[in-house]
Amino acid sequence: MGIPDHLTCLLRNLYAGQKATVRTGHGTTAWFQIGKGVHQGCILSPCFFNFYAEYIMRNAGLEEAQAGIKISGRNINNLRYADDTTLMAESEDELKSLLMKVKEESEKVGLKLNIQKTKIMASGPITSWKIDGETVEAVPDFIFWGSKITADGECSHEIKRHLLLGRKVMTNLDSMLKSRDITLPTKVHLVKTMFFQYAEELMLLNCGAREDS
Repeated sequence: MGIPDHLTCLLRNLYAGQKATVRTGHGTTAWFQIGKGVHQGCILSPCFFNFYAEYIMRNAGLEEAQAGIKISGRNINNLRYADDTTLMAESEDELKSLLMKVKEESEKVGLKLNIQKTKIMASGPITSWKIDGETVEAVPDFIFWGSKITADGECSHEIKRHLLLGRKVMTNLDSMLKSRDITLPTKVHLVKTMFFQYAEELMLLNCGAREDS
């Protein structure tokens, strides 16, 4: 991964000889050695996970793989954010190949692919897969980074979803917005904080979607 040796040494020494005890209703346990993990809330935790994810992707050979979607001449076959990974390909066989590579490399470092949380979505007909006896479900849509992505590529579904979410928030705020005990600036702040988060800055609209929005 190219991490300088002195940084690795510093981190190893930081957690060397760590011990813990567990407090229960019957007292505390004997002290025991800790061999894995970092302190609760340690800012190193997400960094370490990113190293794991990057290590897996590099060893899976996704950068060199031909499978993927061509965007501006560049081949893109994976999108990652924290522990969410999206694999993309132009055929079912290519997608399955990418998934199996990631699964195999993950298992080598002690991480297991969660089949229950893994979904397949395609712009054409596709059936569910079987991996290690478990079913990978094919779905017509899913929520990706807070937005609803659909197999037909239409934005109208996401627009309707945001409108419903916005209306629900305004309904919940109704009593507060009508209250005479709350000042107007506070009401404006509430609307900006709780309602405007459902706005969209960029959408590809057709005539029907324009009417909905």
